Amino acid sequence: MLSHPLFGGGLPPLAEHHLREAGLNYHLSEAAEDHLRQANRHAPDHFAVLIGFYRFYFYKGRLDEALDIGRICLAKAAREKNIAADWRDVRPEDAGFADLDDVLARFYMFCLKGYAYLNMRLGDLGEGRVAVAKLLELDPTDRVNAKLLSDVLERAERGDE
Repeated sequence: MLSHPLFGGGLPPLAEHHLREAGLNYHLSEAAEDHLRQANRHAPDHFAVLIGFYRFYFYKGRLDEALDIGRICLAKAAREKNIAADWRDVRPEDAGFADLDDVLARFYMFCLKGYAYLNMRLGDLGEGRVAVAKLLELDPTDRVNAKLLSDVLERAERGDE
């Protein structure tokens, strides 16, 4: 399982080096982002690089860019799982969403949760709501804690948020 690309499996050494340097230089935004670009040159479309970009943009408060990377991650996970490209068309039986060992299905759900959250933060509550509803459909036991986002939406509608 640790050899899975989500855990850095198959990452070329130079890409790994640049990801490490991006983390070490996080406080120097330009340098960190340059290292992420270098990592991407050595391992384009690798999950570890995409996750690096996502975290960088998210924690720097660059939410539009984080959302763009989140969409890329969601699409990549869908391709790798061989499920519908549009998350609205994905059904619970399309993948092992309830299987804790299906790391790619769980990653897909976490990408969808991030997509919902970022849309909410950026003011698109309608898109966030639809994505949360899809998460709860795919994960009725709510292992990814989508209900929390649903609760935030309810409070926002009441004017509590």
